[in-house]
Amino acid sequence: MQKNYFIPIYQRLTEFYHQKILSQEYLPDQRIDSITRIMDRHNVSRETAKLVLKKLIDEGLVVSKAGKGTFINSPKSLKKIWGMIVPFYSSNIEQLIGYLQEEAKKRGRSLVYYFDYNNAQDEKQLVGTMLLEGYEAIIVVPNYNEMTTSEFYRKLISGNTKVMLVDNTMAGSYFRYVIQSYDLGVMRALEYLVQRNNGNLLLVKNEIWKGRNLVHELMENTFRLLIGERYPDLQLYVIDRVSDLNISYIQENRICGLLCCIDTDAIRAVGRLKQWSIKIPEQVSVVSYGDTELTKLFDPAITAIDCKYEEMARRTAQLLDENQENRRTEQYIIQPELIIRST
Repeated sequence: MQKNYFIPIYQRLTEFYHQKILSQEYLPDQRIDSITRIMDRHNVSRETAKLVLKKLIDEGLVVSKAGKGTFINSPKSLKKIWGMIVPFYSSNIEQLIGYLQEEAKKRGRSLVYYFDYNNAQDEKQLVGTMLLEGYEAIIVVPNYNEMTTSEFYRKLISGNTKVMLVDNTMAGSYFRYVIQSYDLGVMRALEYLVQRNNGNLLLVKNEIWKGRNLVHELMENTFRLLIGERYPDLQLYVIDRVSDLNISYIQENRICGLLCCIDTDAIRAVGRLKQWSIKIPEQVSVVSYGDTELTKLFDPAITAIDCKYEEMARRTAQLLDENQENRRTEQYIIQPELIIRST
């Protein structure tokens, strides 16, 4: 534990065990440290150790069994609730949430969602909390450095709760998931941009959160690999945020095509190009990755990679409908499509 002398020792110890339980470092139904063990391990008084266990019992994290000890709690029944965890807010995520809410409603379930702000520890804590509260299903868009949680999901004991990963990039064969093929989406965007104009390309990322973003790294790596293999005379430029885009950058680097990672940035990019009197798509073509309602309603309507969020939600719900023992169809990879519009 980190020492913080402004917080009473019993609160620090309670939080210590709280995190261990929710991240399943202590497993469901496993015996937790006894009063004597807490005293010896943390060098605290008996009264402090008893208070820690009482707090954990009051929170429903552990249960005391007479003559046997104190054990990690596990839900005895499930609530008709689907919990969803997402690493940040965007129009793309909002669309996926909406489709999942529709699927949950069809089945007499409610869907509630939580944000972990791209924090692996928060994500694990949220999963652990929903497991203890007996949610019927937990749907996770993993934080964008999925390597920090892959071991957690591999070892996760979910009991009767069904846990699904969606819209991610690195889910292994050991877990249920419904993901999209970002490689295919980038390839289709590249082919379109190359056919439209003769010049270099620009990838506009969206670095508004902390930590690593493996999705954007994958998109950039795929873009570079495809250009190197198929169009060695072209160059790919990359900027971290649309606010870095200016007319000098476009002109000096002979940019003729943009791929924006989210729809809101595509709208901002198109707005800037129009402000600079750059003709779209005659001089510069734009593709957005997402195809939310924004791309259809904006003027001009934006060419986009359709992530198939409606299909992703439907496939996710289908897997949740299956018996836990049925593992014949536990993974889907959605194939994104290019929707050509005015840009």
